[in-house]
Amino acid sequence: MASTADIKNGLCMKHNGKLVQVVEFLHVKPGKGPAFVRTKLKNIETGRVVDHTFPSGHKIDVIRIENRPYQYLYPEGDGYHFMHTDTYEQVFIDKHLIEKPEFLKEGDVCTIIFHAEEELPLVVNIPLFIEAEVTYTEPGVKGDTATNTMKPATIDTGAEIKVPLFINTGDRIKVDTQKGQYTERVKS
Repeated sequence: MASTADIKNGLCMKHNGKLVQVVEFLHVKPGKGPAFVRTKLKNIETGRVVDHTFPSGHKIDVIRIENRPYQYLYPEGDGYHFMHTDTYEQVFIDKHLIEKPEFLKEGDVCTIIFHAEEELPLVVNIPLFIEAEVTYTEPGVKGDTATNTMKPATIDTGAEIKVPLFINTGDRIKVDTQKGQYTERVKS
């Protein structure tokens, strides 16, 4: 069993009967009183982030996890099919395990985090950036590049994002999947 000295970002552990991942941590040694560790813990099942303070030396139950590369194949019902890039083993993942499924594109390689002892998928991390084609947006007008105004656009994954006024239907753009934002136009 590990202690609070082993806490680091990305560490998975059992806390109050739930699987959580450490998002942030800070070891604090006040001038008066005992040391403690302040953490932000993300519930793996719900995605909710909570603050928790552990006394220094507190025992924690660390969970062994594995990151495995899987290629996204296709959606089916309320989930998605993925294929391991080395073994070609296919796995069905429920929609709630993927943070932003609207940005998944066929053929994208994602990282699936598995609980190593139970072979249970915990979280699907999609690529940080994707290239997408704008399938619909209002037409741009010449000279609209001077302002920072944005307009809605639909991309080929079906997601709707905000793009600058100079982007037109058919343009290829780079999208930040974490923020769900346009980052740049892709040159052909």
